[in-house]
Amino acid sequence: MNGQNPVFIPGPTNIPDRLRVAMSAQTKDHRASDVTKILGPLPEGLKKVFKTESGRALIFPASGTGGWEAAVTNTLSPGDRVLAARHGLFSQKWIDLCQRHGLDVDVIDRPWGSGAPVDLFEERLSADTSHEIKAVLVTHNETATGVKSDVGAVRGAIDAAGHPAMLFVDAVSSLGSMDFRMDEWGVDIAVSGSQKGFMLPTGIAILAVSEKAHAAIETAKCPRCFFDFRDMDDALSTGGFPYTPPMQLLLGLRESLDMLFEEGLDNVYARHFRLAEGVRRAVAAWGLRMCAESPELYSDSVTAIYVPEGFDAHALTNYAYDTYGVSFGAGLGEFAGKVFRIGHLGALTDVMVLSGLATAEMAMKDLDYPIELGSGVAVAQQYYRETANAARFKAA
Repeated sequence: MNGQNPVFIPGPTNIPDRLRVAMSAQTKDHRASDVTKILGPLPEGLKKVFKTESGRALIFPASGTGGWEAAVTNTLSPGDRVLAARHGLFSQKWIDLCQRHGLDVDVIDRPWGSGAPVDLFEERLSADTSHEIKAVLVTHNETATGVKSDVGAVRGAIDAAGHPAMLFVDAVSSLGSMDFRMDEWGVDIAVSGSQKGFMLPTGIAILAVSEKAHAAIETAKCPRCFFDFRDMDDALSTGGFPYTPPMQLLLGLRESLDMLFEEGLDNVYARHFRLAEGVRRAVAAWGLRMCAESPELYSDSVTAIYVPEGFDAHALTNYAYDTYGVSFGAGLGEFAGKVFRIGHLGALTDVMVLSGLATAEMAMKDLDYPIELGSGVAVAQQYYRETANAARFKAA
């Protein structure tokens, strides 16, 4: 039997059978009158996950990168200045996208493993007395480093500087796995994707757009067609789509929302914390070090782990896959070969996570890592045993 092991990469994530069944649908006329029953409820359901009442939820056939492009092209013009921190591969990729669209990106370089530099954001914004900065870009959960940034604090820095800049947030690997509060945090555009917390294949870019960001469409001069917010908003508002929709994915998205709401969003977030904490305790028992610099930065969807000096993280992830048929995340960018990543988001349980930890231990022991076989699994088991009743009580 092949293909039965769960993946422990930070996306695409494991697809529950319930969602695979929902997507196993025959071709349907996407212009038929009853398609509104499929598409119509999606925006309101997504708004609940974003925690916004005033924002508009939009969906495009794309990955999260397409969502970034949609955010930029609908609200900004070539030459506009934006402020961003570079502290991981995905914050770097968003900066690169902006630069390719002719934006003037004011980049704050920070060490990989750190979070969004709230104090430096406030300093740059306070110095921008002519308000040339049009938007601040924040990666809520930096997938390459396992770092969570404080989005609410960034909004506080913008407000403290008295600056009118919009706040754009990459929530690709956090939405649906970690608490996100669009209205409370004053987010103007949040970008996510179907392949992480929504437990679906890659293929849908999911956005929420504030009224302020939507109004910026009228003056934005970046070219756009496929990603035009107005076309998608107009179509979704009537239960339609501006072009041929990925109907099977949208059926899956509707079912995914049902699953999240049945579990309860607070329970979803508590489950992710619990799974992540077991992994973090295992890493400590192995005597290894996480990339995140301090506990308040720990991600609940992915943990990035330094391998000991003299070891190759790529060799480890390749060995685990080739020998045991289990995928872990490789190190990316400047962490290539130095780090491996354990994704613990989406459709996972403590029993599944324990299987991943056991496999990681076997692979490391086979490659002569200085760890004790069973050490990480044991502490994770103990933690999951101690918290199992509380987890069941919350879910009841």
